[in-house]
Amino acid sequence: MADGELAILFSGGTDSLSLYALAALGRHPGIPRPAHIHLLCMQNGMTRFPGFPPERFRVARGLLEKAAGPAGAVPASYVELDCGRLFQGLWLDRYEEWMPRYGGKNLVCVACKLAMHTRAVLYCRENGVGRVLAGYAGKQSFYPEQTSAFMQRVAAFSEASGVTCGFPLFEDFDHEDVTRHLLEDMGLPSTGGGERKCLFSQTRTTATGAEIGRYLDDMIPVVSTYLEHKLAGRVREAAALFAPPPRP
Repeated sequence: MADGELAILFSGGTDSLSLYALAALGRHPGIPRPAHIHLLCMQNGMTRFPGFPPERFRVARGLLEKAAGPAGAVPASYVELDCGRLFQGLWLDRYEEWMPRYGGKNLVCVACKLAMHTRAVLYCRENGVGRVLAGYAGKQSFYPEQTSAFMQRVAAFSEASGVTCGFPLFEDFDHEDVTRHLLEDMGLPSTGGGERKCLFSQTRTTATGAEIGRYLDDMIPVVSTYLEHKLAGRVREAAALFAPPPRP
């Protein structure tokens, strides 16, 4: 892996924007200043307002350059990645079959985030990026994909796949005011949606760490094998892992 290459899961929302800003200006002790930042914006196929994240990036990049002074901000690239097929294979194709297995709980967002992390790890491996960060925040730990059951397993999966994964803002961002203060202090947008609006983002779930953990323990070996096939060029075998169920 190339030294200094950093990937960030970037939705354009305030948390991922904060993560980008801190990395670009080298202002967080848990984020060593990189040489280049790859902002990975995922398309799961269920989102609206696709122009929001790239516009948020364009505005933020200009503001950060001004704030950085003579040293300059770390250069960044905005990258769109499609994880829709993974999302379908990890939940949408089989949710009627799988929900009873996991206590009848709604795990759609867990599956989507696992697809995003898998796609991010694949990008990192293919492009020599050694670290990927996500702006998960303690204030949002009611979301199943921002719980310790999810983060610990996904970090271990990423590490085993050759890419270090971290969530450096989770404890800092325990309240919305922290995020807002940081962004306003840096002259960046602190309100309004810079992210796409997902059809599933406000769906209710009562999933606990037990159901989340069981699902991930079943699916992480599958996505690990998928990565192995993709990196080896075995496209047929990779696709077969997520073949849709036969029609009745």
